[in-house]
Formats: sequence, C-alpha cells, structure tokens
Amino acid sequence: MGSLLGGGLREKSERKGQRDRAFLLWLRFTLFRSNGSNQIKLFLGFLLLLAMILLTSRATSLMGWSHANQEPRLPATRSRYTVVINTWKRNDLLKQSVEHYASCPSVEGIRVVWSETDSPPEFLRSTLMRGAHSNSRREVDLKFDIYDEDDLNNRFKPVDGLQTDAIFSIDDDVVVPCPTLEFAFRIWISAPDTMVGFVPRMHWVNFKFSYSYGGWWSVWWMGTYSMILTKAAFFHRKYLELYTYGMPASIRSFVKSQRNCEDIAMSFLVANSTFAPPIWVKGRIQDLGSSGISSQQGHKQHRTHCINYFASLFGYMPLISSHVKAVDAQYEWFW
Repeated sequence: MGSLLGGGLREKSERKGQRDRAFLLWLRFTLFRSNGSNQIKLFLGFLLLLAMILLTSRATSLMGWSHANQEPRLPATRSRYTVVINTWKRNDLLKQSVEHYASCPSVEGIRVVWSETDSPPEFLRSTLMRGAHSNSRREVDLKFDIYDEDDLNNRFKPVDGLQTDAIFSIDDDVVVPCPTLEFAFRIWISAPDTMVGFVPRMHWVNFKFSYSYGGWWSVWWMGTYSMILTKAAFFHRKYLELYTYGMPASIRSFVKSQRNCEDIAMSFLVANSTFAPPIWVKGRIQDLGSSGISSQQGHKQHRTHCINYFASLFGYMPLISSHVKAVDAQYEWFW
C-alpha cells in the first residue's frame, strides 16, 4: 500500500513538474518577445525570478520528501558500481588499488579476483579491510573471489552477491582518478549495454581478408578504435553470464591455454550482443605495471592471431569501429 501511495504521489509530482516547466517556458517566451516599455519588461522579469524561486523551493521540498521515504531517483543497482580487481602476486599494488577505489563516491563494493594457488593470507585480508574502510566515504563491501586454478577467464566468471548492474573491471596496476571514473560511470549509465573505458584498441582489415591488431599508437595516429580493453572498463554484469555460459567454449579454452586475449574475447562478445561500438572515455590514468603480457616479444602478432581465430569461431567480424570520444569539458581546453 505504501509503495502504491508513493508511486501515485511521485506521478502527481512529476505532472506538477511538467506544468511548472511549461509555465516557466511560457513566461520566458513572453518576456523575450515583449515589445512593451521597460517597466513592463522589468515587471515580467520580476515575475519570472519570483516563479523560479517558488518552483525551486517546491522541487526541493519534494526531493526532501523523496529522501525521507527512501525513494532514490535511480535504483541501487544503477546508481553505484562494483570494482572487480584482477590481481596476481602483487600485494603492494593490490593494497594501493583497494584503498584508492574505496575512496571513489559511487563504489558499492570491491571484489578481488584471486587465482593464485595459495589462499590470500589473513594479514593481507585484514590490511585490505582496514585500508578500504579508512578511505571510503561510506561502508564499502570488500570480498575475495577465490579460484583454484590460474585462468584469465576467472576475471569474467559470474560473481555471487553483486549489488550493482555496473562492473568496473580493472587490473591491480592501473589507477583511474575518482573524478575521471565517476565521469565514465555517468557515460555508462547513458549506454548500459555497451562497454565504456579508457584503453582503446583497433582491428584493421588486411588485403588478405584477414585482420591485424592495432595498439595504442595505431589508435592515436588514426583516431579510430573498435575495442576497449577490460584492464579499465565498465560493462554490465549480464556479460559475465554470457561470457561463461553463452560464448563458444573453444574461445575460453583458447584463452586459458594461451594466457592472453580474454579482453579481446569480451569485446567480441559485447559487440556481438549490441551491434554497436564501445565508448572511449578520455582521461589520464596511471599504469604502474612495468612488465606483463603486453611487454613480451611477439605480443602484437599473438593478439592478431586471437582476433582472426575469434572471428572464425563467431562466423563474422562483430567489432565495429568508432571515432567517438567522451570528454569531460570541465577539465579540457580542447574537446
């Protein structure tokens, strides 16, 4: 009964808000189209100012009623996001990462993907808990997702107890400033089915009817991208289920054996589901990793092989290129 009553009151307040905005629009139109004396224009301007003050006051009181009755504008699953950190034998970087992301205002929880042979030691758990609670503006849920084997597919396995639709997938050596992360989250809210992130890559068509992998310098030079790497990206939690249970098992087997290209596989999956490109968010991020898979010899050739193999299994090339870049104009001179 209470929810029905609240719903009726919200609908009534929304209709009032629409009438209020229509009245303000009419008043502004009358003021700017008026050909009368300066006294008439001054009087109409005074009426416009008074109406704006009164209507703003009423909107504030309605907002206060909404908060008092615990009726947020967005459901909890959409107004916050969960940070999923992929880590591997770098406890110092993991500690820094947990402390940082716990301080970001819209973080609901942090999940640590742990694929090492030994379980996380108790001192590490307690250290991360203290760091998360001391740096967070609100209580942030921190949990480990422990797996028995080292498998890059683990980072995309379904997570029990998720409280949000949005997942921010991040490597333990990548730090995204909170304001930049919050801006990217707002972009994701506007397009929750696509992937939104900070590290773009591109697939290029060769003359031999095959594809090649384009790294950062290729994207920078041509201004084109078709993938967002999951080392720093938002996506909907539904893709965890699709990756684990809906995608060809041969792709996951390939990723496990090659220890590479799980991020490309996720890009293929999302593009195949949306028939749309991802969204690249411009922002300064800090990459603390001095070594890794991307620094190994033959990395580009290996990634090229992944793209062609995945395209053959999907039966076509689902990746779609884009030139669009989301920029927060508050912090950019050129946008």
